[in-house]
Amino acid sequence: MRHTNFALALLTAAVLSACGGSEPGNQDLKTKFSSQVSFGDSLSDVGTYNVGKVKEIGGGKFTINGDNTAKNPALTGKNWTEYMAAQFGLPAPCPAQTGLDGDASKGFSVAVVNNNACLSYAQGGARVTNPVGPGNKLTGDPVGQLTVPVATQVANHLARNGGKFKGDEVVLMIGGGNDALAMLGQLSVNATAAGKAEGNKVFATSLIGQLAAGATDPATAAQAIGGAFMAESQRPGSTQQSIVGAAVYAAATQPGNQMVGQESVYLPMVAKAQAAGETEGAKAGAAYAADQGPKMIAAMGVAGDEMAVLAKTQVVGKGANYVVVNNLPDLGHAPSSTAKGVPQALVIAMVDKFNAQLRAGVAGEAKILHVDLYAISHDQITNPGPYGLSETGKAACGDNALGHTSLGCNASNTIAGDVSRYMFADGVHPTPFENSLIAKYVAEQMIIKGWL
Repeated sequence: MRHTNFALALLTAAVLSACGGSEPGNQDLKTKFSSQVSFGDSLSDVGTYNVGKVKEIGGGKFTINGDNTAKNPALTGKNWTEYMAAQFGLPAPCPAQTGLDGDASKGFSVAVVNNNACLSYAQGGARVTNPVGPGNKLTGDPVGQLTVPVATQVANHLARNGGKFKGDEVVLMIGGGNDALAMLGQLSVNATAAGKAEGNKVFATSLIGQLAAGATDPATAAQAIGGAFMAESQRPGSTQQSIVGAAVYAAATQPGNQMVGQESVYLPMVAKAQAAGETEGAKAGAAYAADQGPKMIAAMGVAGDEMAVLAKTQVVGKGANYVVVNNLPDLGHAPSSTAKGVPQALVIAMVDKFNAQLRAGVAGEAKILHVDLYAISHDQITNPGPYGLSETGKAACGDNALGHTSLGCNASNTIAGDVSRYMFADGVHPTPFENSLIAKYVAEQMIIKGWL
């Protein structure tokens, strides 16, 4: 789906015309929504974590934070749901819940507050049904994001509103990205552990065999060297250097093997063992990842099914008449997935599976508008010019107090140069300009649907 500059200009004009202009409160809408309710993850989070240390450093949303329009009109600090509310002539969305459950010594422990007048339930790190998403304290992250899952967000809204939607609100939904990120993060940890275990095993076998080869009785020597190797390995505070030292000492005390104690003899053996360990460790890590890949793809399919069922039974089924369900954008070609060592093909397959199941699950439901963010984002990445994007392959945010995440990003810590029309704030999250493009595209689909 390739757009030209002319087509994009027509799209922008059509959206603004349909919405009565770009200023809030100046709309002439085909459908007048009473409110905007949003469920989802960091793409829609309007400030759940804009408290404590996060707020202090000028962060709070997953984009380039802060109103920096004086510097550049595109640096609004807004995400797509904020742009949507403005187009609908509705008040700026506010977070239904705020707080942090992280390390108090670092300013990341802030009491959770439920804001009953606010209708933006989306939270950074939220998964579809699993309560432990990226950034949650149970993952070891000191920030301690709340990561209330989308299913619970919907349940919380229903609990506040008599178990139903009014029917004249617009509901925005997106999720599933953190299911992918969480699984990929765990895969990395487990594959690394599997590779390390196999690498250590091969290193030990290779080194012990080499050290014992020169002894009068290699088999007996190998037992003694192996015993020393194992004993030192299990000693608290041991290092690879101390383990090698123990093994070499044991080898040099074996009959006929004194020469092995010289550095010129044993150091090449250590290097050879290390190389073998690294090679086999890498193979083991890759084999683990390959084995887990199909399971992860299937799990993303389940998440897509769950998202569809949630939209149909707990949103439309509870009275909502205007439900926008976005699929996952092209995470497989985002900067985080093109980095060295990332299983890009697996990421692409996971996103494809989620999107396929989501699309199939909501097909035929007239009260749901399925928006294909994947198609538009993929075209933007491969063909940025017509969209006004200046960069789609790297992130605008530099290092900040929270690392390279956009949660702590603002105009003071972006990389050098004009980043106002970059697509990505960090490895996965959009800049305010890209958020504005998302909002325009969603509005276009709502026009086609007949809702605007």
